[in-house]
Amino acid sequence: MHTVAVLALDGVVPFDLSVPVDAFGWVRLPDGREAYRVRVCSPYPSGEVGAGPFTVRTPYGLEALAQADTIFLPGVEEPPDPLPDGVAEALRDAAANGTRIASICVGAFLFAATGLLDGLRATTHWFAARELAERYPKVTVDPDVLYVDNGQFLTSAGAAAALDMCLHMIRRDHGSAVAAQAARMCVMPLEREGGQAQFIVHDMPPTPAGATLEPVLRWLEDHCDRDLTLDEIASRAGMSTRTLNRRFREQTGTTPLQWLHRARIRRAQHLLETTAHPVERIAAQAGFGSPTAFRERFRRVVGTSPQGYRKAFRAERPVA
Repeated sequence: MHTVAVLALDGVVPFDLSVPVDAFGWVRLPDGREAYRVRVCSPYPSGEVGAGPFTVRTPYGLEALAQADTIFLPGVEEPPDPLPDGVAEALRDAAANGTRIASICVGAFLFAATGLLDGLRATTHWFAARELAERYPKVTVDPDVLYVDNGQFLTSAGAAAALDMCLHMIRRDHGSAVAAQAARMCVMPLEREGGQAQFIVHDMPPTPAGATLEPVLRWLEDHCDRDLTLDEIASRAGMSTRTLNRRFREQTGTTPLQWLHRARIRRAQHLLETTAHPVERIAAQAGFGSPTAFRERFRRVVGTSPQGYRKAFRAERPVA
């Protein structure tokens, strides 16, 4: 039987801890046998681990990592630096023996601290992606995906994305039929459309209060449905196009047209969430030249289609 070890460090995020326990614990083979043996372990002699509002007692120590076929690293509230005694060594020894290792959400910080992710692509919760990249520059951090599979080493985004990764791993191990049944037990699709980008709030670049561009930025947002040109924006701002571009770079970190495109995407997201308007109408309301151009840019920025975004985020009773 395939053994899954879940390593709980102090401050473990309860949801992260429970995802692989339940996802793999529910898996049954076609003949009804359990497919995985799940063991929760910790590096502490007492076995007690703080988990937010409560404490859990783990029945296994680090020796469970040497006996595992797969190891999970759930996220913790404050990733320790350095890792507790013996943890990095145990994980590196397991990796050298071919053990599959996967992290959940900010568990990627624990994973990266071992050096095992150096030179590899990885992900974590989009909110923590920049910090992970800064702290571990040898790791290529992709904040837009639900999970990254490097073969032996896997990383997932936020805790819900860990379910996507677990189902992917189950399918790798036992095929689509077994994975589909596990997905039904999790009450989620075997595959979700899009990546993390659809969950990121694409705010406008921050503009300092009182900045000279503040009036034209408000005007752009109010009129982003129009077919605006750079000359027209510059005329509204009362400056040359060259000066406009320079001021935009200084005050927003982007160009006027890039800022306008982002404003249009934000309007489209709002309309998809709050109305039942067809995509063609929303494309026009958000200032895109055609529904095709709208779909292409929306997918490029948000990571999913307009219809996929609407299914995920539309209110129960959208405005007509």
